[in-house]
Amino acid sequence: MAIIMDGKRLRDKILSNLKSEIEAFTKKPVLAVILVGDDPASRIYVNNKKKTAENIGIKSIVIEYPANIEEEVLLKKIKDLNSDDEVNAILVQLPLPRHIDKQKVIDAISPLKDVDCFTIENCGKLYTGLEPYVYPCTPQGILYLLDEYKINLEGKHVVVIGRSNLVGKPAAQLALNRNATVTVCHSHTKNLSDITKTADVLISAVGEVLIEDDMMKDDCVVIDVGIFRDCNGKVRGDVNFETVSKKASYITPVPGGVGPMTIASLMVNTVKLYKEQNKRSS
Repeated sequence: MAIIMDGKRLRDKILSNLKSEIEAFTKKPVLAVILVGDDPASRIYVNNKKKTAENIGIKSIVIEYPANIEEEVLLKKIKDLNSDDEVNAILVQLPLPRHIDKQKVIDAISPLKDVDCFTIENCGKLYTGLEPYVYPCTPQGILYLLDEYKINLEGKHVVVIGRSNLVGKPAAQLALNRNATVTVCHSHTKNLSDITKTADVLISAVGEVLIEDDMMKDDCVVIDVGIFRDCNGKVRGDVNFETVSKKASYITPVPGGVGPMTIASLMVNTVKLYKEQNKRSS
């Protein structure tokens, strides 16, 4: 039976350490979150981020706009936040309305305040072996979990299912940075199970029921990033937890695995940006 990788417990440990660190700061870090429209899921995410931030001493500013906001208004606000020395980290909650150019908005954020590591500059550093100011939150959270359970990626075959800019691609790159051999699978991959059966570490970030126990070898480490509600309203991930947990060596639950680590990473990144900016101004 697999060891369950407890993201909630590790999140609490990371946040506790951050809270102690922040208490010693002369000034508190400030995270600015921009929310456009009334998407219920986005509002929940933003509220959770704000609550977590304030619980550990980070000031969280939420800036809300209606869904029909003009792109130029949004870009002007980001420019103002970039030049505001009181603001250390900027996050634009996705998705944005269709009439807004998502990448244009993201790239308007100063790389030194890009808490998600989404700007072209920070992504470019990540994919060329340089160090961005911070690392993407969910992939970084996965590494925190692997480190906590002393799972070394060097020389291992890591199979990543999903090639999104949010999780799949950066997770693959971070695994490469740790000297893993990485295979990225996606919707056009043929004979998926033939590939997943060779994985020492399997990371799935798709958002649908996908991974069964006959698709993996014994003692595989399984990281389930997917989260959605099934037809019965139950929150679940990409992995059939009941069967796969009997075959894997380690597994993340959904909920309670990768999700809590994403928000912990966001707080880590906010503090990193705060310290980098203060180092430069001192």
